[in-house]
Amino acid sequence: MRLVVGRIGRAHGIRGDVAVEVRTDDPGARFADGTVLLTDPASAGPLTISSTRNHSGRLLVRFEGVRDRNAAEALRGTVLQVESADVAPLDDPDEFHDHELIGLAVQTPDGTQVGEVTDVLHHAQDVLVVERPGGEEALVPFVGPLVPEIDVEAGRLVIDPPPGLLDLGKAE
Repeated sequence: MRLVVGRIGRAHGIRGDVAVEVRTDDPGARFADGTVLLTDPASAGPLTISSTRNHSGRLLVRFEGVRDRNAAEALRGTVLQVESADVAPLDDPDEFHDHELIGLAVQTPDGTQVGEVTDVLHHAQDVLVVERPGGEEALVPFVGPLVPEIDVEAGRLVIDPPPGLLDLGKAE
């Protein structure tokens, strides 16, 4: 699975630098010199970072082989990606990357199958989007009392929903 880590914006200067809209929690690791990034569209890459610097609150990146403003401007809008397998797990056993949760089977403490995690929403509260067997979605707040067990290696997580949570939005 590919994870988006940034998007190339405007060219900066005449030597091939581009502004990058960062979409990762670890830009120091994702945009380190020598890092090879996959691209969407694939025809734009892969791109190898030759240098980075901050300028007026923006990350400026120079890629190997991109030597002038025209070449940099041609990359505008390109999405930068990494393979999820290349992302190290977090040190805290109670924290997870979204890609680790997506695809996990969801069940209740008694073993009843609820569905599968299809997305993780990050708003005021992190929320798991669970696709139910009938195709409807359930939104489950991602908090300890409601999600007491997560076993990424076993491919499942346990939810302990209060009465009615899984029935929200269903026609009666």
